[in-house]
Amino acid sequence: MRGQIPVLKSISRPTPAGSTPPAPPPPGAAQHPAVPADGQRTPRGRAGAAAAEEPRPGASGAGRGSGGRGARPQPALASAQPGAGRRAAPRNLCAAAAAFPGDRSAGGPGLAGRKWAAAVQAGPRRGRDLAELEGAGERGSGGLRGPSERTSGAPAAAAAAPGERGGDGAPSRAGAAASAMFAGLQDLGVANGEDLKETLTNCTEPLKAIEQFQTENGVLLPSLQSALPFLDLHGTPRLEFHQSVFDELRDKLLERVSAIASEGKAEERYKKLEDLLEKSFSLVKMPSLQPVVMCVMKHLPKVPEKKLKLVMADKELYRACAVEVKRQIWQDNQALFGDEVSPLLKQYILEKESALFSTELSVLHNFFSPSPKTRRQGEVVQKLTQMVGKNVKLYDMVLQFLRTLFLRTRNVHYCTLRAELLMSLHELDVGDICSVDPCHKFTWCLDACIRERFVDSKRARELQGFLDGVKKGQEQVLGDLSMILCDPFAINTLSLSTVRHLQELVGQETLPRDSPDLLLLLRLLALGQGAWDMIDSQVFKEPRMEVELITRFLPMLMSFVVDDHTFNVDQKLPAEEKAPVTYPNTLPESFTKFLQEQRMACEVGLYYVLHITKQRNKNALLRLLPGLVETFGDLAFGDIFLHLLMGNLALLADEFALEDFCRSLFDGFLLTASPRKESVQRHVLRLLIHLHHRVAPSKLEALRKALEPTGQSGEAVKELYSQLGEKLEQLEHRKPSPAQATETPALELPLPTVSAPAGL
Repeated sequence: MRGQIPVLKSISRPTPAGSTPPAPPPPGAAQHPAVPADGQRTPRGRAGAAAAEEPRPGASGAGRGSGGRGARPQPALASAQPGAGRRAAPRNLCAAAAAFPGDRSAGGPGLAGRKWAAAVQAGPRRGRDLAELEGAGERGSGGLRGPSERTSGAPAAAAAAPGERGGDGAPSRAGAAASAMFAGLQDLGVANGEDLKETLTNCTEPLKAIEQFQTENGVLLPSLQSALPFLDLHGTPRLEFHQSVFDELRDKLLERVSAIASEGKAEERYKKLEDLLEKSFSLVKMPSLQPVVMCVMKHLPKVPEKKLKLVMADKELYRACAVEVKRQIWQDNQALFGDEVSPLLKQYILEKESALFSTELSVLHNFFSPSPKTRRQGEVVQKLTQMVGKNVKLYDMVLQFLRTLFLRTRNVHYCTLRAELLMSLHELDVGDICSVDPCHKFTWCLDACIRERFVDSKRARELQGFLDGVKKGQEQVLGDLSMILCDPFAINTLSLSTVRHLQELVGQETLPRDSPDLLLLLRLLALGQGAWDMIDSQVFKEPRMEVELITRFLPMLMSFVVDDHTFNVDQKLPAEEKAPVTYPNTLPESFTKFLQEQRMACEVGLYYVLHITKQRNKNALLRLLPGLVETFGDLAFGDIFLHLLMGNLALLADEFALEDFCRSLFDGFLLTASPRKESVQRHVLRLLIHLHHRVAPSKLEALRKALEPTGQSGEAVKELYSQLGEKLEQLEHRKPSPAQATETPALELPLPTVSAPAGL
């Protein structure tokens, strides 16, 4: 027997010695809830197995055979065996049997299990479809039984059995829950806590019944019989020993299931797993064995539909099952999948907005600083990637959710998530999805451009090839391509590349219309900015490029670049050669009109403003600020632009001490939208929290009054305003007092006259 798993022996259950038929019950006594209405009962316990097979004398409540299932117990177990409770308590035998019923992982069933199996085989399988989960729970949970299942005159236990209150037969919540957990053992012919309870209820010598139950349901290993008393002497509970054995066997079983799932032909291993699932699924509610059942389901590519429905109907089981099983549930239940995805999408949007309104102002660490690969390691993207797996149907569902939310909210961050999810699957080499997504290679190329923050000529030609390769009848692909290009990270890369190309064209003395790379960048920008209109109208056609954008607006921007170069060169000339040149401070009327009427012109113009601010070009900034008050769709007051502008303005910190600069920036631009757009107020407060010590005191006080929250202001504005107040208080404390500020006059003491030595 050494080194082998012991097999439980088949032991016949004798009638306990000395047991006598109990006295008939008093009139009106409550019956035991486990007695069926027909007076016959399938024997589960072992103490009364023989007597239970005897026919019942009648329905009037006459006693059964000695020790039978329906036998009347003595008025009180404690009185029948004085001191029995005290001797049994130290080893907690009842608790041990209930927590680790039968130790059936080590061998076959005992007598009670065989009798139960015989009874099951004799009659039809009870509730084979639904009773695997729900019916089994009702059987073992002490659930409500109908009046027909109760026999009049059946005996009632004088002492409260485990899981019952007082003795009225009503199960407590804890007892019902415990019974439901182990109910599946009955279907497998394994004794459980209910069997022990009924045995103790119907026997006359509980100590002998407990001892025999332990013998029949314990680990029948010869060498163990002498070791267990030795453990008792050391105070080690039997429950602890059996639990350790059970845990070891369960771990071995989990390893074996995983091995079966990875060896042999697919058909053979899946057939083994299906058979194992069929045999073990009734134990899915047992916490100790649930991991085994879940492991089997996890490795099955297609779990039977009936099992999936039972898991989906039980919240606890649904929560406990692996994501591989949930995918099989989700692919046929879009509403349930939407409920799982919705919190993740909300979390993603909140994270993006939190990054835009971060109190940290920096050119090097802003919203666009994280690399694409870093962003894809975010919690939401990783969870969505895991939920989708290789399931094309679930991937399509997520894309549909993103399109719907993008149309409903116009929030461009959903476009970012669409691209990040695809590239996350690309990194995991999920060919099942990447091969069927027509945007995969386009997104892959664009992702490389975003990583470099520039679109070079080679990648520009690749992107152009993807756009030109859209065949007739497949124009719907343009909808997904436009959504990917609408990603703020893509727009940022394309806009920066456009401004850089304009500067290069100035040096080359080339017009915008003669640059193919620049025209492609504008084509991609137009497609990205028209994403919402295209998906909303379902007219999948590239937007028409405005001719005046190329022939008038872009040359105008190039003239601004020339003005900057001319002024800078003049400032570097020697004083005698320098002519009295002033920086132009007026804007062409057509420039303001372009910003108001054309989205493409507005987007490029705003990124040019960011460019000159980052270059610390105060003169150019003050010249262009008046043109930003009214722009297409209020883009100049969008969160992304203001986030970048506030970070770039930190480079001009010294200029905030000048009244003219503050008046043009705050009064002439930012505060014009502050009353109607709370987000602008938040960005201005972010800027002041960072640069409050650089602003002139008189202007700072005026700004503080102008930005004071109203009753309708949100909590975010109030919190930022409170932080600004704390900063100003700290600044006041650091200022020297007027007495300390007064300079002490220097003491002019006459120096003593020292005569020079005669030798000098």
